[in-house]
Amino acid sequence: MNILLIEDEAEVAAFIKKGLEEQQYQVTVVSDGLEGIKTAVEENFDLLILDIILPGYNGFKVCKQVRTTKKELPILMLTALGTVRDKVQGFENGADDYLTKPFHFEELLARINALIRRRPIVSEKIYKIADLEVDCNKGTVFRNGNEILLTSKEFTLLEILVSNKNKVLSRSEIAGKVWGINFDRGTNLIDVYINYLRAKIDKNYSKKLIQTVIGRGYVLKD
Repeated sequence: MNILLIEDEAEVAAFIKKGLEEQQYQVTVVSDGLEGIKTAVEENFDLLILDIILPGYNGFKVCKQVRTTKKELPILMLTALGTVRDKVQGFENGADDYLTKPFHFEELLARINALIRRRPIVSEKIYKIADLEVDCNKGTVFRNGNEILLTSKEFTLLEILVSNKNKVLSRSEIAGKVWGINFDRGTNLIDVYINYLRAKIDKNYSKKLIQTVIGRGYVLKD
């Protein structure tokens, strides 16, 4: 497995590189955001580990730029920035997982292995419920004929809801399907993203499709 590490702290980069190479991973280290984008786009990697505070472009911009061309590349943000706002911004820009510094190498390794094992959600279906249409092949969403633009995480969350329409999904189920097993359940990210979806899917329409089932979770139904 070939990993790209974008990290400007030399000691941290050397520590991670040494540990991963001992686990038989190949590791390429880049210390600049702009160079990191170029390397990630032009070469083939199985995983990207990305710091946020970088010279050149910061990690959020790098992640967003890389994600436009490398849609299935697992991206793990590894940073000292650990607020909910930072995590939300990371996921908004396309990160698959988020680990804060300081960290234990064993946890980093476990998250890497989990991300590599995971496969992107693949669907050949067009889901329709009421006047909402979700095309998973094209990644498009329309309601009442009006196109709705979603971020990658918002789309994944909507796809989970619409593919399980009329079924109540617990927060734990949503977390596992959208953010993976390493999702920090101590945060309110799920509620935040549900609110993001509601603002785009339901706000301007009299019929509300995303519903809360108190004590159980969320459901998308007509």
